[in-house]
Amino acid sequence: MSDARSAPLFRLSGPPEPVDPPQPPRTDPRTVSWSWRLGTVFGIPVRVHATFWLLLGFIAISHILQGHGVRAISGGLLLILSLFACVVLHELSHALVARRFGIGTRDIMLLPIGGVAHLEKMPEKPSQELLVPLAGPVMSLAIAGGLFGVLALLDIPAGAEGLQIVGGPFLTKLMWINLMLAGFNLLPAFPMDGGRVLRASLAMYMDRSRATAVAARIGQGVAVLLGIWGLFFNPFLMLIAVFVWMGAKSEASLVQVRTALSGMAVSQAMITEYRALAPADTLSRAVELTLAGFQQDFPVMEGSELVGMVTHANVLEGLAKYSANAPVKRVMQQNVETAHPDELLQGAFERLQRHAGRAMVVVRDGQVVGLLTPQNIGEMLTMGKALKRSRPNEVVRV
Repeated sequence: MSDARSAPLFRLSGPPEPVDPPQPPRTDPRTVSWSWRLGTVFGIPVRVHATFWLLLGFIAISHILQGHGVRAISGGLLLILSLFACVVLHELSHALVARRFGIGTRDIMLLPIGGVAHLEKMPEKPSQELLVPLAGPVMSLAIAGGLFGVLALLDIPAGAEGLQIVGGPFLTKLMWINLMLAGFNLLPAFPMDGGRVLRASLAMYMDRSRATAVAARIGQGVAVLLGIWGLFFNPFLMLIAVFVWMGAKSEASLVQVRTALSGMAVSQAMITEYRALAPADTLSRAVELTLAGFQQDFPVMEGSELVGMVTHANVLEGLAKYSANAPVKRVMQQNVETAHPDELLQGAFERLQRHAGRAMVVVRDGQVVGLLTPQNIGEMLTMGKALKRSRPNEVVRV
């Protein structure tokens, strides 16, 4: 599954023209917590979440409780590890196709329920969006086809009747799992690949916002059917149904926000009254300013020059590691994300999402003129909707 937000393609394997130039992969702090880096493939970090090891432990304990021997336990663990190797290839396919369109991938994360490729964004050109999500299921089908060829050469049964929880041909089970992986991800529902394929197909004949709304409704219909099926046959499907329903709702909401921001400038949403810190100011000063108002992230200024940024998380980490009297320069981030007040708000909003929702400093001619935060964008949209309801016949600008 690939995640374009950090917005989330989340699947069990689980991305405006012109296309932005390639950007170096960035690491999202939210995905790094409780995870370990396994390595790098084609320049893309592959990480495994701590909870993944719980899955391996669960598999081993399940075999032990059923009285299975070491061979069965080893076979079960090997099957899971092989499956997740296939998941990495599935996600890597999304990432490499996205790279062809100038879109970077922060990392590939392995979770107990599958994998997710954190793409910088999803392409909005329908033909490109169609190819990125299709790449994963095509890879899964290719793996299944390759395994089928090996089974034929080795004269090993490839039929579903050979599937067993314990025992049975290892390669046969791996082949069928990849087939099921491809099939599940092609369900026409967000956040699976099939939901994005459906949206991209619809977007060739209607605007993207309407295509998303139609695809989301279809996805929620799929969720209802899965829930009913799970109610009578498999309770696990009810959990998947909830996941699919929420994914469809989230995708529709995200596109609505992007549509609402279309054509607006950063200057219309930025905070113009803000507080700044100096490098020598203490962490206690940052705490004081946070408690005194709504601001949580602070630009660090040396005179009129922007030298860094101190986020709420930086302050908390600094208080735990140092003391309240430590200067903010010890915890500030020197690589500051900036925006221009005349820049389109939609692009700035997407960059905010890629940076875990931290504040962005707005700069004009080298001078800091404001801050841009997800919270303020949300408040602006909320107020805009309220004004529109109160004055339905007027053109409301916020």
